[in-house]
Amino acid sequence: MLKLRIITALLMATVFLLILFILPAWGFQWFTAIIVIIGAWEWANLAGFKSSLARLGFAVAIAASLLVLYYSCGFGSELLHLESIKTLLLVACVWWAVALLWVQSYPQSALLWGSRWLRLLMGVLVLVPTWLALVYILSLNNGEWLVLLAVFIVAIADSGGYFVGRSIGRRKLAVSVSPGKTWEGFWGGQIGNVILALLVGFMTSGSIYSFVFVVMMASLASVLGDLLESMVKRHRGIKDSSQLLPGHGGILDRVDGLTAALPFFALGLLLSGWNF
Repeated sequence: MLKLRIITALLMATVFLLILFILPAWGFQWFTAIIVIIGAWEWANLAGFKSSLARLGFAVAIAASLLVLYYSCGFGSELLHLESIKTLLLVACVWWAVALLWVQSYPQSALLWGSRWLRLLMGVLVLVPTWLALVYILSLNNGEWLVLLAVFIVAIADSGGYFVGRSIGRRKLAVSVSPGKTWEGFWGGQIGNVILALLVGFMTSGSIYSFVFVVMMASLASVLGDLLESMVKRHRGIKDSSQLLPGHGGILDRVDGLTAALPFFALGLLLSGWNF
């Protein structure tokens, strides 16, 4: 199983890097749109819709939403509608603040979001802003490297949390949602990202203080993204969002941290004006 997991991870990383740096921007945008649509198929199941027709309907609805978003925000033209993008990203970040309260108070909070339709709406708020943030980041100067940086932020928060938690973790972070996560692991991942932010910040001309703040907001949010999906899976009574990726579960199991980190990262870049 470990060998299969490593092979799958290497293949995913290779495909991701090739598409990010070799394809034109529009190719990466629509490749990631396909990933989000597959994520919608998986989320419909997490929401409790088991029939293929219902899951397909949700995936099509998300696809239509991405298409409307793409043109209404100006990504199909030479002039971006920055105010619209900022407003949508702000809404997404407010949604994640609400999600934090739900995660903290689970299982009692399931009374508020536990119905199938509300979980489906939750999926819209998780998936659509993720793609908006990704496309906006890609539109910036050196956007490919900023996208890669966002992936590194999530990876460090996740791997730092895992290894530090395994080594010295004692105090549970969210025992009702993800019993394996600890506060020690959480802080291990955050410290790792502080180091990353300082290293990258010193090599660029932008404000290092604003950059560290942007990175840390994304890092903190990535943990929330992981916990939210864990909460919904636990409520649904399943371990993985699907079995699409051998040894890794589903698409959502691999991008859960990114779904929360990307809107915060994109909004931070937009408000601070920071770039390479």
